[in-house]
Amino acid sequence: MLNTAGLVKRYGRHVALDGFDLEVAPGEIVGLIGHNGAGKTTFVETVSGLVRPDAGRVSVGGHDALRTPHAARRLLGLAPQEVALYHGVTVRENVRLFARLAGLRGRRREQEITRVLDELRLSGLADRPVGVLSGGQRRRVQAATAMVGSPPLLLLDEPTAGADPETRSALLAAVKARAASGTAVLYTTHYLPELVDLDATLALAHAGRIIARGTQQELTHHLPGELRVVFADPAEGELRVSTRDPGADLAALIAAGRTPVSVDVHRPGLDDLYRSLAATANEEEVTAGGVVA
Repeated sequence: MLNTAGLVKRYGRHVALDGFDLEVAPGEIVGLIGHNGAGKTTFVETVSGLVRPDAGRVSVGGHDALRTPHAARRLLGLAPQEVALYHGVTVRENVRLFARLAGLRGRRREQEITRVLDELRLSGLADRPVGVLSGGQRRRVQAATAMVGSPPLLLLDEPTAGADPETRSALLAAVKARAASGTAVLYTTHYLPELVDLDATLALAHAGRIIARGTQQELTHHLPGELRVVFADPAEGELRVSTRDPGADLAALIAAGRTPVSVDVHRPGLDDLYRSLAATANEEEVTAGGVVA
């Protein structure tokens, strides 16, 4: 559904995208992660047509988004990082505007508005002005404007930033339901546990390009975990060991005559993956720059 290759975007001397490649298949949720400044938002803005790249290719549903932007734009829904709603009108009126932009008319439009408001738990707020809503509620309204009309590609840029638990729960449930029905979802976030809940595949951005891509299991299986052992002898205290085979390491401790009273195994997760890949990328940049021999 989304296919991009070799995207480059410069702002003066700053390179925001530096050969950015990413694909998102129908029914797939891709969690795009990376530090601030890694290029995530610039990438979303480029795909949605808000920013034109200096080089590269963007295809949405088979349409060249750079040559035929209107055809590509009709196939996607965007929830930008900064909430962009009309505060003086109601939730329903905001969603209705985007339904019209999606080409919906008459009864079908009103049915679709009702459906998406229900889906994001906004029905009870539908006739309130957006300006009186909480930040989390506005996040849900923004997501509703992206989802109305069921576009085959969703671009959700930090959709739960600063959100309350109700908003996070509603959004995650809606995203999973859309993906289950075949929608391709690009989901940027700093809340890594959300990507576990969504069972998302991962794309790690660093310095304007993707440096790792795959499932969570594929990207974390090689990372060491941590074995945490508390011993019966208070003088020994607690031992923490980086390990790829916690069973063997624990057996070695017992064989050495040490008696544990509690054992905890920390499996590598997304935080560990993120730190490992970012550190590796930084080392490669330093080496390439000649700072390290």
